[in-house]
Amino acid sequence: MSNYRRAYISGGTYFFTVVTYRRQHLFHDEMARHSLNRAIVKTQQNYPFTIEAWVLLPEHFHCIWTLSDGDYDFSIRWNLIKSRFSKLVKSSFHRADWMTESKQKHRETTIWQKRFWEHKIRDEEDYHNHFDYIHYNPVKHGWVKKVKEWPYSTFHNYVKKGFYPADWGGETESWNCGQRFILPTML
Repeated sequence: MSNYRRAYISGGTYFFTVVTYRRQHLFHDEMARHSLNRAIVKTQQNYPFTIEAWVLLPEHFHCIWTLSDGDYDFSIRWNLIKSRFSKLVKSSFHRADWMTESKQKHRETTIWQKRFWEHKIRDEEDYHNHFDYIHYNPVKHGWVKKVKEWPYSTFHNYVKKGFYPADWGGETESWNCGQRFILPTML
């Protein structure tokens, strides 16, 4: 069995990638998007965290979270979000034909990949690089030609706040625009 080492830092800021099992396109479905939002909001009630950036693609998502000072356990949050979401959508998306002995033994579903990937944000430059990466991701994967065309992203909120120009991340631009702005969590 693998022994994963996580970078648990009190009050840390992290970049995450979470992927559906076998890269199923669950998030094309409005009910799935709504259920994910419900699972996140419910988890935040007992285990608060700040969502700095987010992009939701059909089969995976990326996000940046900041935990409160004195708190370091992002794993419990992901466990709760994934399990709550799975319970909400199991009747629609569970695939019995994909169940393995291991999945049955560990009471897993066919909704999520087993783990998630996390990266501790080291400094402001690292933060900005991941922030831009998140928002450019729909263009990178070919879902849209321009960042502003993808509706499931915090990009639109940051345009309204003046952090990005509305035309940032078009088809001819590099995903790292070189623009650096101060975000509230990095002050």
